[in-house]
Amino acid sequence: MTIRKFEYYSPEIAESAFVDASAVVTGNVTIGVDSSIWPMCSVRGDINSIRIGQRTNIQDGCVLHVTHDSEYAPGGNPLVVGNDVTVGHNVVLHACTVEDACLIGMGSVVLDGAVIQSGAMVGAGSLVPPGKVLEGGYLWLGSPVKKVRELSDKEKAFLKYSAQHYVELKERHKS
Repeated sequence: MTIRKFEYYSPEIAESAFVDASAVVTGNVTIGVDSSIWPMCSVRGDINSIRIGQRTNIQDGCVLHVTHDSEYAPGGNPLVVGNDVTVGHNVVLHACTVEDACLIGMGSVVLDGAVIQSGAMVGAGSLVPPGKVLEGGYLWLGSPVKKVRELSDKEKAFLKYSAQHYVELKERHKS
C-alpha cells in the first residue's frame, strides 16, 4: 500500500483496517476500525482532513478529496464518511459529509458541502450538487439527484449487511 506523509500530516490507519497495495492514502487522513480501501483508490487529505469511520468500505477506483480554506470556501471543507458506509466503485466524494449506514452507488459524484444523512441510498451514476442535503431513509437518484421513494425494510437491512460483508471480505484479503 502507498501511505504518504504530506507536510506534517501522516495518515492514521486502524490496525484492523485494510488498504489495498494499489491504493494511495495521503496526508491528514484517518481510517477507522475494520474499514477498507480497495484497489486504485485515491484518498488525498492534503489541503484539509478526511475522516473515514468504522466498518466503511471505499470500493475500487474511488477518489476522495477536500477543499482548502480560501475566500471562496472560508475554512475549507473536510470530507467525513461515517460508520457502516458502502461507497461503490468509481465514486467521487469531494469535501462532503456521508453519515452512518449509507450506500453511495457506483459512479456517483457527491460535491462540496453536501450532506448524505444516515440511512440514505444514492443510486448509481447520481450527481449530488454542492450543499444539497439528502434525507435519510430514502433512495435518491439522478443528475442532479432527486428523492425517488422511501427505502423498503429489506433495503434498510441491506445497508448494514453490505458494510458487514466488506468487513468479512477485507479479512479474507488480509490473510
